[in-house]
Amino acid sequence: MPLTRIVCRDTLSEEVLAIISDTLHDCLVREFAVPAQDKFQIFERLPASQRVYDRHYLSGGRSDDFILVLITAGKPRSTEQKRQFYQALSAGLSEKVGISPEDVMVTIQFNQAEDWSFSRGEQYI
Repeated sequence: MPLTRIVCRDTLSEEVLAIISDTLHDCLVREFAVPAQDKFQIFERLPASQRVYDRHYLSGGRSDDFILVLITAGKPRSTEQKRQFYQALSAGLSEKVGISPEDVMVTIQFNQAEDWSFSRGEQYI
């Protein structure tokens, strides 16, 4: 049950956003054992002035294509699952939309099932 926010530049086309969405979801299903129908994503397209980041911190160099993926997930994953997810996502975005792996940053936060209400004010337990 991940909720994913994708922060990217404001000039990406709807077509590219759809490919990013599908690539991200495919990686979550394959590497994170997320059910196929569990797809909740929020895209934030921001102008350059609202995306402030160091172009070289722990990277070979970021470009204007820098994309930040923030994941909130209800079930912990192993270090190996996370590593495989990071690599699959970076490779997939590079292959499918030409975003360099240097431009892909991911952060994951985990919480508990009781922290989710999908509808009707009911907890997911």
